[in-house]
Amino acid sequence: MSLPMQSEGFMSRLRQFDAYPKTLEDFRVKTFGGAAVTLVSGAIMLLLFVSELAYYLQGDVTQELFVDTSRGQKIRINLNVQFPHLPCSYLSIDAMDVSGEHQLDVDHHILKKRLDKDGNPLKEIPAERHTALGDDKPKEFLDAVMGKQGEKKEEEAATEQEKCGSCYGAETEQLKCCNNCEDVREAYRRKGWAFNNAIEISQCLKEGWSDKMKSQQNEGCQVYGYLEVNKVAGNFHFAPGKSFQQHHVHVHDLQPFGMKSFNLTHTVNRLSFGQDYPGIENPLDGVSQVDTAGSMMFQYFVKVVPTVYKKLSGKVINTNQYSATKHQRAIRISGPVTEQGLPGVFVLYDLSPMLVQITETRRSFMHFLTGVCAIIGGVFTVASIIDAVIYHSVRSLQQKIELGKHT
Repeated sequence: MSLPMQSEGFMSRLRQFDAYPKTLEDFRVKTFGGAAVTLVSGAIMLLLFVSELAYYLQGDVTQELFVDTSRGQKIRINLNVQFPHLPCSYLSIDAMDVSGEHQLDVDHHILKKRLDKDGNPLKEIPAERHTALGDDKPKEFLDAVMGKQGEKKEEEAATEQEKCGSCYGAETEQLKCCNNCEDVREAYRRKGWAFNNAIEISQCLKEGWSDKMKSQQNEGCQVYGYLEVNKVAGNFHFAPGKSFQQHHVHVHDLQPFGMKSFNLTHTVNRLSFGQDYPGIENPLDGVSQVDTAGSMMFQYFVKVVPTVYKKLSGKVINTNQYSATKHQRAIRISGPVTEQGLPGVFVLYDLSPMLVQITETRRSFMHFLTGVCAIIGGVFTVASIIDAVIYHSVRSLQQKIELGKHT
């Protein structure tokens, strides 16, 4: 037997395995219903394919729960809080935790921005040198005079630095001289004394401290930046008055403000514990509270959950998420130590012993390919069934109509 005949016999036997027999073109019938089904099924296939592709490219996120075994870490607290009716000169920020660490009147990594009564930032006006109208003195004469005045001011400044100002009995080993009003306030704070006699202190009179406080009483303040605290339970708060320790009790000195009422209305623009990650939600972002009674205490009880976020690129973000509840009540002011508490905004946080691990994952390409094949095959099969039902129904109806005409 020749080789061509053997090849033809093999091909003939191979055709018997064809699961998709073809009909001649003359025996194929194309209908309007079939065209409509084809267009609709094609659109559905395209839509499902785009959805499957987007799901494959976007990836998925899985969450797991573990016991947090990390120790000795720090937590970075990012904050941005706005007080529309409390001046920056009144406000102080303190942080403390159960380990005994206290950060009083925090100013490192914390910035304060003065706001006007409409909530707009105040622009600092630089000092300008003005020349009187009609002054026709030569420029050389003016430069000489200004040079002498500058030398005189430098000499006065050097003398001022050399002399040691009185702290009015509040001197300590660390702070022996008080050359300005802020030094006196700091010395009083370290001694645990109330600062209520600014008009009797020469440094404060010279700097116009009382006038400065009065000029800012209608301003607001925006506090933003971050705190670094130990990874233990604690709290931080925004409150009026200089803070100090008195008999192992944390108090704020409110006497310099004349026991006035404070409007603690505020908006939390941002509050987070650590670095942000995709999909994070901070419950207190955008929260606003209105001080309806005056000198109210606003408390936020926060439960911090340590979180590890693992990206597809391999980058690991160690951060935290949290839940929060809030409480508020009115405070009656009575001296440096209040009877019922302290007016202010308090954030009391505690840490969960559990750790959440969030991992970005992506399906394999074979999984994606399987889904695409399932979409195409499923839609094609359903479309074929619908087309067959429409074709046979129309054909049966036409046959009945023709049979009725003949009878």
